[in-house]
Amino acid sequence: MTNLDSAAIEQCDKLLSDKKLTIAFVESATAGSLSAAFARLPHAGSFLKGGIVCYDACVKKDLLGISKELIEQYTPESTEVTRALAVKLKEIISADVIVSVTGLTTPGGSENEQKPVGTMFFCILINGKATDNKVIFTGSQDMIISKTIEQISLSIIKALA
Repeated sequence: MTNLDSAAIEQCDKLLSDKKLTIAFVESATAGSLSAAFARLPHAGSFLKGGIVCYDACVKKDLLGISKELIEQYTPESTEVTRALAVKLKEIISADVIVSVTGLTTPGGSENEQKPVGTMFFCILINGKATDNKVIFTGSQDMIISKTIEQISLSIIKALA
């Protein structure tokens, strides 16, 4: 995996630790890389609750209870499904900050002209307020995942600052 800009993720470590907040992740396209990045932080033991990887749509449906209709209407990689994942994770893991992420790191899936490879969706849920994000990155699969983790870290900083 490409090196992350450590400043943003390290700032998340400090903010979460200083504010005594907890965090949990539900990941599709990043397949656990986001949770792993946060688990490597010095204070992770005080704030990281855990995460779920739901790479395949059947896991989104069967484990997290995302409706087949929502997935079919919007696709597994969409703002709507990503937000639903965050809401469902909050029901499973009690954490102050919930982050969900879906997207397209390789060709296939729901890729089209409006949603090319590199399109990533993430939702940050804090105190019942959801912030939806859609970004488009270029590069290899590893680069897209690294850039997504970086952007999520920056968004967490903005939300908690």
